Amino acid sequence: MIRFILALLLIFGLSFAQDEIVQSQDNMPTAPKILYLSYEGIPERVINGEVFPITIKSLSTKSNYQDISFLFENGNGVKLIEENSNHTKNGKYFYDTFYFQATQEDAVLPDFEVSASDANGVTYPTSTTLKGKKLNVITLNPNDDFSNIIADSFSISNYKITSYDKNFNIVLFMANASRSDLANIHINNVKKQGIESLDNSFMSPSITYYAIIKKDIESFTFSYFNLQEQKFKKISLPVIVDDDRVTTQSDLKPKDQQFSTIKILIATAVLIILLILIVWRRKYIYLVILTIPIAYILYSLKPSEFICVNEGTNIYLLPLENGTVFEQLPIKESLEVEGTTKGYKKIKLDNNKIGWVRNEDICSN
Repeated sequence: MIRFILALLLIFGLSFAQDEIVQSQDNMPTAPKILYLSYEGIPERVINGEVFPITIKSLSTKSNYQDISFLFENGNGVKLIEENSNHTKNGKYFYDTFYFQATQEDAVLPDFEVSASDANGVTYPTSTTLKGKKLNVITLNPNDDFSNIIADSFSISNYKITSYDKNFNIVLFMANASRSDLANIHINNVKKQGIESLDNSFMSPSITYYAIIKKDIESFTFSYFNLQEQKFKKISLPVIVDDDRVTTQSDLKPKDQQFSTIKILIATAVLIILLILIVWRRKYIYLVILTIPIAYILYSLKPSEFICVNEGTNIYLLPLENGTVFEQLPIKESLEVEGTTKGYKKIKLDNNKIGWVRNEDICSN
């Protein structure tokens, strides 16, 4: 009996001690809150694939508050495009804008865990978390010509359409956009397509893109979704084939292929007129002027240059470091040079295709 009473007293004592510890912990002073956070302008509706801004408004209880840092946790169906925020101050409030991209309809923003630091860069011991909000994301229902481009604006700056082989042409264009992820570009019903270069700064991206299309296509047409006008807009490039094929990025606009021939004919006409003047007026000063059209005609009609290209050499669509390889030379060959740019030579293959080879792939003989 005595043992039983002692056991009860021991249990009661332990329970009382635990209650005292919990009560003591509950009465401990909590660390003061440094930051107060709120959302500033969440979009009412976001399109799946759209790049959109989220602005966090912050107010600090510390007078020497200087900067804040963000940690993103959880979240679903969104991709952070830029980790560094656009940080501004208006009165006693700070505003940090981040850009995200919606990747699915069931999308929730991440939790924003924010820490503050003083003017000396010392971080305050407490942080504040702003819970992520669920977004209203919709998915477009586009036509078959949709290019996956969603942007405030999109425009073609230069383009060129060239012959690829007897069945296909190459469409090559440079384009600029705003608030868009151009890496997502994809156009249906083409044989092959790819990105030759991309500056994907999302607020003002630019792209060099190519697509191989059938020769019977008279207009290369696709659409994108304009966020400002909230509608699909068509881009249409008339298929005017340039036999000069692919050139450098600074020369993508279609050219008149008869232009060089016309210049030779004009130079020949000038030469004939000068000869007539020499015979008729016997002023031999015209002989000096005569050398100009003669030199131009001889230069224009000079024989083509040929170079030796090593076996296994990659043939590129464009003279770019990470350009697309569309063919590989099976054997060492002597090929005609069509043009030159820094580090590359434009050559004509035996199948009449035009491409670029690196200078280091040129053999001595």
